[in-house]
Amino acid sequence: MSEDLILNSPNKDFESIKRIDEDNVEYWSARELMPLLGYIKWQKFTEAIERAKESCMVSGQDIHNHFTGAGKMVEIGSDAERNIEDYKLDRYACYLIAQNGDPRKKEIALAQTYFAIQTRKQEIFQQLSEVDKRLFIRGEVSEENKKLFSTAKRAGVSNFGSFNDAGYQGLYGMRLSQVENKKGVKKGELLDRAGTTELAANLFRITQTEEKIVNENIKGDFSASKAHFMVGGKVRQTIKDIGGTLPENLPTEKHIKELKIKKKKLLKSDRE
Repeated sequence: MSEDLILNSPNKDFESIKRIDEDNVEYWSARELMPLLGYIKWQKFTEAIERAKESCMVSGQDIHNHFTGAGKMVEIGSDAERNIEDYKLDRYACYLIAQNGDPRKKEIALAQTYFAIQTRKQEIFQQLSEVDKRLFIRGEVSEENKKLFSTAKRAGVSNFGSFNDAGYQGLYGMRLSQVENKKGVKKGELLDRAGTTELAANLFRITQTEEKIVNENIKGDFSASKAHFMVGGKVRQTIKDIGGTLPENLPTEKHIKELKIKKKKLLKSDRE
């Protein structure tokens, strides 16, 4: 494993080794997680995994929903191969492993801190009002969109209009201009008029496209737009599979600027 995977920046490195399977479900390879948590020997790391699996079972969870065996064949020379043990881990399994790792390891301490912060963020988010949730996710969409377009630019994308439209076509099943017409919103205001659910779908489209371009070293307008369309389509299919409302059929909300102004006035009145 490359030494640059050592957990100096838990959020960056942990998220950088995340994988997406054929069903569009995120997972982590235990073999890749191992060095991030400061382990060198697989045997020692499996001890932490077994403790994590026990914690999972005690909490009433089905172990197989979080820890999936995933052995793979590797070359060992002279055209010979052998199977090495591995696990496909979900985010909860990674959290349990960190909690059950060797507390003397700096990497484990950092990982435990990272997961504690992430858990607290989730708790805080769940306590937010719908208005605050919408404001928060809209901000996340803006920031992640900047990252996506920066990544696309480095990948050689020059026609950003076409690249952007490809993602909307995948997610909404129609071009951006058609979505705006259908929803009766002004040009360029779709996301500012989108509710929390619609924003969340777009956030997932944006972040997963950015990761796909980086992880697969995608280059050029055609390939990048194709990837954006495909990811948008995967998100759309997931919404269909779980029986959700397709984004083009979700109602529009008040412009995000109105919410910001209202919130600013409320904060001002609270201080007076």
